[in-house]
Amino acid sequence: MKLFLLFFLFLLLQNPNFAISLSPDGLSLLALKSAVDQTSDVSAFSTWNENDTDPCHWSGISCMNVAGYSDPRVVAIAISGQNLRGYIPSELGALIFLRRLNLHGNRFYGSIPLQLFNATSLHSIFLYGNNLSGPLPPSVCHLPRLQNLDLSQNSLSGSLSSDLANCRQLQRLVLSGNKFSGEIPDGIWPNLDNLVQLDLSSNEFNGSIPADLGDLKSLSGTLNLSFNHFSGEIPRSLGRLPVTVSFDLRHNNLSGQIPQAGTFENQGPTAFLNNPSLCGFPLQTPCSGNPPKSSPVDQQNRETVPDTNSKKGLKPGFIILIAVADAAGVAVIGLLIVYIYWKRKDSGSCSCTGKGKFGGGEGKKFCSGACWNSFPSNDSEVESDKGGSSSGGGGGGEGELVAIDKGFTFELDELLRASAYVLGKSGLGIVYKVVLNNGVPVAVRRLGEGDGQRYKEFAAEIQAIGRVKHPNIVRLRAYYWAADEKLLISDFISNGSLASAIRGKSGQPSTTLPWSTRLKIAKGTARGLAYLHECNPRKFVHGDIKPSNILLDTDFQPYISDFGLNRLISIAGDGATSSGPGGLMGGALPYIKPSPAERVNNYKAPEARLAGSRPTQKWDVYSFGVVLLEMLTGKAPEFSSPTTSTATGATSDLVRWVRKGFEEENLLSEMVDPMLLKEVHAKKEVLAVFHAALACTEPDPEVRPRMKTVSENLDRIGT
Repeated sequence: MKLFLLFFLFLLLQNPNFAISLSPDGLSLLALKSAVDQTSDVSAFSTWNENDTDPCHWSGISCMNVAGYSDPRVVAIAISGQNLRGYIPSELGALIFLRRLNLHGNRFYGSIPLQLFNATSLHSIFLYGNNLSGPLPPSVCHLPRLQNLDLSQNSLSGSLSSDLANCRQLQRLVLSGNKFSGEIPDGIWPNLDNLVQLDLSSNEFNGSIPADLGDLKSLSGTLNLSFNHFSGEIPRSLGRLPVTVSFDLRHNNLSGQIPQAGTFENQGPTAFLNNPSLCGFPLQTPCSGNPPKSSPVDQQNRETVPDTNSKKGLKPGFIILIAVADAAGVAVIGLLIVYIYWKRKDSGSCSCTGKGKFGGGEGKKFCSGACWNSFPSNDSEVESDKGGSSSGGGGGGEGELVAIDKGFTFELDELLRASAYVLGKSGLGIVYKVVLNNGVPVAVRRLGEGDGQRYKEFAAEIQAIGRVKHPNIVRLRAYYWAADEKLLISDFISNGSLASAIRGKSGQPSTTLPWSTRLKIAKGTARGLAYLHECNPRKFVHGDIKPSNILLDTDFQPYISDFGLNRLISIAGDGATSSGPGGLMGGALPYIKPSPAERVNNYKAPEARLAGSRPTQKWDVYSFGVVLLEMLTGKAPEFSSPTTSTATGATSDLVRWVRKGFEEENLLSEMVDPMLLKEVHAKKEVLAVFHAALACTEPDPEVRPRMKTVSENLDRIGT
């Protein structure tokens, strides 16, 4: 305080009116300005005027009115990333109502002044990324409200004091990247009931890992003790930590077997790397007490050793039993063949001549595995001499099968005779799975029996769609046009849609979609959508991005489907619209009742719900953002407002809920899909995708990024 008084007298002599105008909090702050070297860029203090009555309008300063005081009091200092060089003055301890001190990302040097902890209202201290040295003052825990202490990336040294046990309100303790050393004393951690984050990495701690770290019941994220000199065995008590905790114990001198209970069962091998004397699962290093794996030679030797206890030969009764079973099997197969023969012979409604209409209407018999035209498209039976394939042109009764992909050739008769199975039906037509003679499955969409007079327009549109070739977009291979029938033939994608992967076949959340797979789907979908927007002459707008239009193969590679269908249906004149559920073009699963979100298309951008609005690429960006949020949270777009009428569109409910959670700094675990909580090693990746989704779902379409930018940002995540 003597320095403070000397500083005050100096200012008083320089300006006699100064003490009358500026508040005491302002005087204390001017000590910080004076502590910064003049060689630094002091533009951060350009608004700090000693002639002001209070410092509340100074840059980086926040104030609040406090009962019993006429002047507002300083509650926060935030001057970060300014590359300021200087020391932290002890006068800041006189700010008794200071709650938040944020000076990170500068070049402050020297020790942390003990007088700073006289500011007993402090609950957050962020001094990381400076050049501070000296010990961590034990009096830091004299702050009764201290919740966040981040001193990482400095040059602090010495050992940790057991007085840390008095920081009972502490939630985040980050001391990584310093020069702390010595053993960590016992008895600290059981008292820190509220500790959520602990990072002691990249220091010089030694000795054993404290067993009472297992008492941190509120810990989440990563327990980071990496890049130290810890030795001895890993305490089994760490298995008592919450299952959402990930370990990072790399680059230490730990030894012995990794415990196999509790939280340890959720850890991957990277958590324990570079501990040469550590063994056991999940590392590839077996412990000496474990029996060695048998070599192939040993197995072969054991197989060649005769079994002296076994009986030689088979009993006669057993031989008779085998013969009877063989005879019964042959009889069953023969009966099955006869049944199939008479079943096909009696199937009068299945005309396999290759003539007649494609597909069928409701209520009629469908001959799966037989032929297509067994399923007439109206109530009257199909006449066997009507239709047929020809190379005739576009608008008459004659049909034309046109291959867009020249390497994909087959005959119309082959298509009509192939085995067919209904995949789904919607406002975008009926979709079938068809297996061609060569065993290749394709998806066939029947658009209906609309106007037959716009063939040239239809062909031009479909040729433009057919030129779109991308690994994450369903390929259109061919089409069939006749006056009373229009078909689209595309690749068959065998693992259903993202909708079924997220919600499962029953509509309930899926448990089989890990984070790595979700990130893969997000990246692939973004690449495909960016290609549609920018990497082809047409600059397509999809207009209907939602989970049911994102198909997955067996490797969970995503494929965007159904783009351009609205236009084709409009030309075909069927009168169908996209108001129905997703059509699953190319999809593999049987028709699944869509969620309410998809029935009313709650993936639409706000401006897309206005009457007369025309689709834009920013619509697709918004819809993709909602899909990302659904993958991240596991919640449907309308989840949070069951009382809201879906007619008004409840998509923004999910968007607003996530946005509000970030504004209020809620824990990520409160928003993320519970199925992902076991993969907290991906926390940074999840957070990055959240930010990408929020950018995509900005209410103002002009603020939303281009899909190309979104794709590039996603591709950088996890690499």
